[in-house]
Amino acid sequence: MLYAIALGSNRWHGRYGRPSAVIEAAIAALEKEKIAIHSRAPIFETSAVGPGGRRYANSAIIIKTDLQPLALLALCKKIEQAFGRRKGQRWGARVLDLDIVLWEKGRWPRKIQPRLRYKPALAAGQPPALWPKLHIPHLEISRRDFVLKPLLSIAGNWPVFQKNGFFTVKQLYFRYKYLTSKQ
Repeated sequence: MLYAIALGSNRWHGRYGRPSAVIEAAIAALEKEKIAIHSRAPIFETSAVGPGGRRYANSAIIIKTDLQPLALLALCKKIEQAFGRRKGQRWGARVLDLDIVLWEKGRWPRKIQPRLRYKPALAAGQPPALWPKLHIPHLEISRRDFVLKPLLSIAGNWPVFQKNGFFTVKQLYFRYKYLTSKQ
């Protein structure tokens, strides 16, 4: 199965060095776990979202694996932890962030989740227990230039399900650019 994974780093790593080198090392770690890299985007430097402060190195890769979504998520979390990632504040600096953003089979979870009529208070930045651990496509993909820009270079025509229909990565990117230019 094909997946798109977004990679990000904005902290120096004692072994690998600067954030762009951390991304290269993370890709190598995925390959060590028998994940085939189908294609990879260049590494872009982007501004932090939220109070993270430091600039990020961001990229994206298309991988091929037999792992199901939750097993791939567990592997990504294991690699993040091996690089020194610790649970903490939602928008903080991080050594490595690996997000599964797209899947060739469309959406995960397969069942449409019931809409909540209220915005639940997030305790310590954690979603309510009712929420699945993983959403594919990533819930914020259409609002994240630092994910869309790398994806555009390797998966521009990949269809992305949104609540109002299907769009390609390219359409989402240019829609994002148009909407943010109006602000």
